Amino acid sequence: MRILLLGGDGFLGRHVAAALRALPAAELRTAGRRPDHDLPLDLTSCQVEPLAAGLAALAPDVVVNCAGAVSGSALYQTEVNARGPAVLAEALQLARPAARLVHLGSAGEYGPTEHGSSLTEQSQPRPLGIYGVSKLAGTLAVAESALDAVVLRVFNPLGPGSPTASLPGRLAAELAAGTGEVITLGDLSAYRDFVDARDVATAVTAAVTAPGPLPRILNVAGGRAQPVRAVAEGLVAAAGFTGELAETGAGSARSAAVSWQQADISAAREALGWQPAHQLADSLRDLWQAVAGTAATAGAR
Repeated sequence: MRILLLGGDGFLGRHVAAALRALPAAELRTAGRRPDHDLPLDLTSCQVEPLAAGLAALAPDVVVNCAGAVSGSALYQTEVNARGPAVLAEALQLARPAARLVHLGSAGEYGPTEHGSSLTEQSQPRPLGIYGVSKLAGTLAVAESALDAVVLRVFNPLGPGSPTASLPGRLAAELAAGTGEVITLGDLSAYRDFVDARDVATAVTAAVTAPGPLPRILNVAGGRAQPVRAVAEGLVAAAGFTGELAETGAGSARSAAVSWQQADISAAREALGWQPAHQLADSLRDLWQAVAGTAATAGAR
């Protein structure tokens, strides 16, 4: 099986790449901005015909798109999250119409929801801000294409390698740096459905290898809303930090507007035979150990 992976340099993409390489008889190729990729590709500017030619040359059986932008200007996020998947789907239809496309969407597409409720794939999307809107546009471009395609709508991913732009990654880095006895964070009262990046990767491999057509959209999440405060407290416990966490910093506007998110993951369980294997405490422990190990290695140089 020939698999082409886009976005393999990112947080989720690195975990997905490792999982895909472990598949029996898989031949993994990558696409991205660096010239050493098998297919040099910039989703912000690529055109359909040249991309179709590149896809035809590589002849993938499956294309996995982990590329996405969580920040940057409205134009940049729209180019990566909305235009990119649309161009990819159209080019794949021209070059390899029988290939499967597995695309990573986002829980940000859903927007606000009632406290205590669980989001299904049939829930009405009401995204807030350019990120959610652009991700939803990308999802629709893939889901409404004529391809054998599935969108895995990923909720709040964390685990080893969490970027410092995220709360888990930033807090772990601050704890490893030993910046003081007080760490200032924003409001931690929102509830989120956390999923380990390694579980996201196993969902991708299940979608890659599943026989027959799949549902167009599948939620990939832990299946249980937990307070964001639990992430901070779990990292503090893993690090043995005895100082104070102060919730007096500037909070996320999205957290204030979307106070609750919980996914119903029964469709993914049925279609893919998938369910998360990591508990939140496991994800935070492994994240901390990875960050602490990197800090110790750097300090020994």
